[in-house]
Amino acid sequence: MGRAFEYRKAAKMKRWGTMSRLFPKLGKIITMAAKEGGQDPDMNPKLRTAILNAKAQNMPKDNIEAAIKRASAKDAADIKEITYDVKAPYGVQMIVECATDNGTRTVANVKAILRKNNAEMLTSGSLNFMFTRKAVFVIDKTEEMDIEELELDLIDYGLEEIEEDVEPQENGDDKPILRIYAEFTSFGEMGKAFEERDIEPKKSTLEYIANTPIELNDEQLEEIEDLIEKLEEDEDVQTVYTNIS
Repeated sequence: MGRAFEYRKAAKMKRWGTMSRLFPKLGKIITMAAKEGGQDPDMNPKLRTAILNAKAQNMPKDNIEAAIKRASAKDAADIKEITYDVKAPYGVQMIVECATDNGTRTVANVKAILRKNNAEMLTSGSLNFMFTRKAVFVIDKTEEMDIEELELDLIDYGLEEIEEDVEPQENGDDKPILRIYAEFTSFGEMGKAFEERDIEPKKSTLEYIANTPIELNDEQLEEIEDLIEKLEEDEDVQTVYTNIS
């Protein structure tokens, strides 16, 4: 698969491995979902999805329950989602999703990171035409799974594409997975389709997919991955999307 693939894999493992950063971020999403739609996952699809995503990252049950309870606390912070458009070196464009209770702090921190890494924040909405928002689900690929049959089964629920991939593992024995793409408006219907078929996605998200991905050489990729890592180290930054192939 090449050095670029191996570098991206190593970089992802390094970022994903920092649970001390990951769990608080997942907790924010759970708290926001519980505050918005109630604390019962059966009645709150957004909360149910947030919990499933947290479990897929091995977030302890106690942490998940604590995040839900924080939504009803009298002194619960008012957490909001904010998105920033970014122009980075080598033609790289980024959409940075944040969850914060202090927008002034967040924008100042993000701008400082960008400035130190030769990147800059763009006017909100500048990259709307460069990315398309999609509903993305990740499920384990099993030996008995018939991908063509699954594809036909999900078309009526908004399926656009099924992509075979691997999930990096620390022991190097990567797990086969399927990435399933649908229109973002089909997120709820696709979720119901998986429930009806007793398939529990490892991940269920709305993501920004680049319309025209670009290629970078190893040196450029390393520099951009370093920028992404610095952004994700910030407590308010949830996800960084790029137009890198």
